[in-house]
Amino acid sequence: MPEGRIVKALSGFYYVADEGRIFSCRARGLFKKKGAKVNPLVGDWVVYDAISEEEGYVMEVGERTSELVRPPIANVDQAVLVFSMFKPAFSALLLDKFLVHTEHAGIDSVIVLSKADHATEEEVAAIVQKYEAIGYTVIPTSTKQQRGISEVRDVLHDRISVFAGQSGVGKSSLINALFPGMSLQTGDVSEKLGRGKHTTRHVELIPLEGGGYVADTPGFSSLEFNGLDELGLAEAFRDFADRSAGCKFRGCLHVSEPSCAVQEAVAAGELSQERYDHYLQFRDELKEYQRRNKPW
Repeated sequence: MPEGRIVKALSGFYYVADEGRIFSCRARGLFKKKGAKVNPLVGDWVVYDAISEEEGYVMEVGERTSELVRPPIANVDQAVLVFSMFKPAFSALLLDKFLVHTEHAGIDSVIVLSKADHATEEEVAAIVQKYEAIGYTVIPTSTKQQRGISEVRDVLHDRISVFAGQSGVGKSSLINALFPGMSLQTGDVSEKLGRGKHTTRHVELIPLEGGGYVADTPGFSSLEFNGLDELGLAEAFRDFADRSAGCKFRGCLHVSEPSCAVQEAVAAGELSQERYDHYLQFRDELKEYQRRNKPW
């Protein structure tokens, strides 16, 4: 049977793309049963049974490389995290929270600094240096100056990308500059509330010229620490994970354990004190989330 990728899910139909053709498919009965282990998501590679030139049934779902719950999408290669340098001001705390979620989901992140023309080169360079040292790609942009547009376009090539960021950072302006004529309903996340604006929009993959997709989604609708435990939070800090092999205890949480390589690196100025402070703050938030959501 043929294989294709689900590029849109709407009203019980899955639209499967296969070599330029789109098949409108229903899911086979076993997916609809209560307790089904896998439900098809946008981004899934699937085996389908074509019953006509335009219709078919999804028969099997392939293995996933990544999965997000909100928005519901699979096999995303990267999140493009758009953070403004001006109105709203850059927030390292919120960026680090986004990075925790993308790392936990197994998705790489590209950090885009929008409105870079409103900041000094020193301010921009400090952020670039800090996050590139951790291992992230950081691209300063300005839609007015067309700065960084081609670099962002290059990192989207042949990959499935989802855009995210707080309200007002200029995601729509960036996407319009990247792809004139493409209208993406990019969802915003409120910095104050940490949750998305209410929306019922569906998730859809928009094909890019030359290969790749951009996910048209309602955005990250929650930045709460659902599904994370303390060790998962520690491992979601990429720079800590690189050092944790040097910790005395396996599964070190880098808080009060003796001979902790992460705490030693922070004290020596080799790891960011600010990032470590954010980690401690997120630990408190995680404990509060767990307290509020006890199963009994």
